[in-house]
Amino acid sequence: MTEAGKNVLLAAPRGYCAGVDRAVETVEKALSKYGAPVYVRKQIVHNKYVVESLAKRGVIFVEEASEAPEGAHLVFSAHGISPAVRQEAEGRKQLTLDATCPLVTKVHREAVRFERDGYHILLIGHEGHEEVEGTAGHAPEVTHLVDGVEGVEKLPEWLQNEKLVWLSQTTLSVDEAISIVNLLRERFPHLENPPSDDICYATQNRQESVKAIAPKCDLMIVVGSTNSSNSVRLVEVALDAGSKTSYLVDYASEIKEEWLEGVETVGVTCGASVPELLVREVLEFLDERGYNNVEQVTTTTETIQFSLPRELRPPRTAKARDAAARERANAEA
Repeated sequence: MTEAGKNVLLAAPRGYCAGVDRAVETVEKALSKYGAPVYVRKQIVHNKYVVESLAKRGVIFVEEASEAPEGAHLVFSAHGISPAVRQEAEGRKQLTLDATCPLVTKVHREAVRFERDGYHILLIGHEGHEEVEGTAGHAPEVTHLVDGVEGVEKLPEWLQNEKLVWLSQTTLSVDEAISIVNLLRERFPHLENPPSDDICYATQNRQESVKAIAPKCDLMIVVGSTNSSNSVRLVEVALDAGSKTSYLVDYASEIKEEWLEGVETVGVTCGASVPELLVREVLEFLDERGYNNVEQVTTTTETIQFSLPRELRPPRTAKARDAAARERANAEA
């Protein structure tokens, strides 16, 4: 960095994760295939710009399946649903497309398996978040929500006599989750770990990229919506990692001029549900105010991709079908 007082550190990776990319593309493909209106239960992802843009193209967002007409095309959001929601949509003969992030689906399967094996589940997450509601709905009789450090003390004492395992919302702060697990283990020493870390790779990667630049930043600007758990966590992570100040904005126009007073280095990142064009607008805003020396700091490279729901995948050619058949035959041999 060369110009003191006018520098930007741009965190990477940032923005769309594979689950968000799949969810947004699911809605876009549904619009192309079926035409408007397409209904989406809840927000497809937690980002104001994405939701408003899709609404302009004919997407109707509803809170529950009952608000969409019988027989309508209904997309389930990236955050996942409980079995009860799916049953309600089936009862209304709605044509459903499941845009649940596969990493969230993994947690759902874990919840079902642990309930079957006689466990009580301590679910670390935020009360009222769609993902938490969806996961709890897969094992409602044995799931106990642990919302923050305070939630540890609220758990009933009789759980001491039960088989226990913890699961977590995928978009939590890694450090926050670890601290809560440590407290849970102090109360319940026999608490077991899930087979793999539930916090998604993208959430962890974005937090690590913020940690890498935060100690050098006077101000960290996180682009994201207030209902986006992973975006809110990035603000907290930035402050904990050493940034002097940190703010969450949906758009560059929300940045206040007084935030830049006396600021030498600005850090910029965004949540996993934020399109890159919103970051570019922030960089343009800063450039107009003299912050034109931009250095991208990359901590890892992401290559994960998820397939679209089967209903939206292009039909396979005869050649592709034959190749798949041969692969199955070889696997069975």
